[in-house]
Amino acid sequence: MPSPFKPSANPGILHHYLPRLIAFEHSPTPPPSPPSHLLWIGGLGDSLHTVPYVHRLAHSLPPTWRLTEVQLSSTRDGWGLSSLSKDADELAACISYLRAARAAPKIALMGHSTGCQDIMYYLTRGRHAERGRVEGAVLQAPVSDREGLVDDLPEGVYEGLNELAKGWVAEGRGEDVLPRERVRPFVKAPVTARRWLSLASPGKDGEDDFFSSDLTDGQLRGSFGVVGGKKVPLLILFSGSDEHVPAKVDKKALVERWTGFVEREGGIVDGESAIVKEATHNMARNEDGVVDEAIGRVARFLENIDKQESRL
Repeated sequence: MPSPFKPSANPGILHHYLPRLIAFEHSPTPPPSPPSHLLWIGGLGDSLHTVPYVHRLAHSLPPTWRLTEVQLSSTRDGWGLSSLSKDADELAACISYLRAARAAPKIALMGHSTGCQDIMYYLTRGRHAERGRVEGAVLQAPVSDREGLVDDLPEGVYEGLNELAKGWVAEGRGEDVLPRERVRPFVKAPVTARRWLSLASPGKDGEDDFFSSDLTDGQLRGSFGVVGGKKVPLLILFSGSDEHVPAKVDKKALVERWTGFVEREGGIVDGESAIVKEATHNMARNEDGVVDEAIGRVARFLENIDKQESRL
């Protein structure tokens, strides 16, 4: 199958928001003064410009919005040495920069894959009450790493790595990198015992475990319920043919369950939310019509945010 990669040039502004971190603001047309920002956060292994639909999304936003891809310490191969807590701190710094230095009137977050976990952590965990406000959040292809690992790894590998990682954490070696020969066939980046357990979540309580289909009502009340209580408008775009979601998962029922916890706390799940038919995880090999549907929903969500703000 041919590669989905297409060479491209992308005009924009490179923002240096922390000493070793940047964010790239796509500027396909002369920007409004000042623009609002949709801050895009990639998944495990992603970096600037590595997910193909981002370029098209940048050209499809309402004229008062700009798509800005944020680089975090966890970007590309750094995810195995980082954490959602560190990601949230860096996102907070980027948001503070865009508010103060760029006078951004509105900021929304959009996560792809593990970027969705970053959003949930930012809004609901740690020092979430102290972090800068956002006007909206988009979850594109939220998936359970635990369920994906159990479904994909050969028999015994998941359990064996969990036992090794738990032993290391108990010995105070949580920040040590797991042996390359144990993880390299399945994970290309170095990963610490702590981060492995966060993602694999053998006790169903890992820091990264926001989207598993078997989480309890109490767990969802503490995540989606908190988002609802913050009254942050939420757009959920679940890929209908996501290759990282086990076939046994009822996608519609799962999204409806998340939605219920948001709405019970007075929150808003935007009407553009959907199971995007035929969409794969990052839509790299999808037909244009599938990608356009997802992008159109994001654009209309931002328009809805603008309309809501204008009524206040």
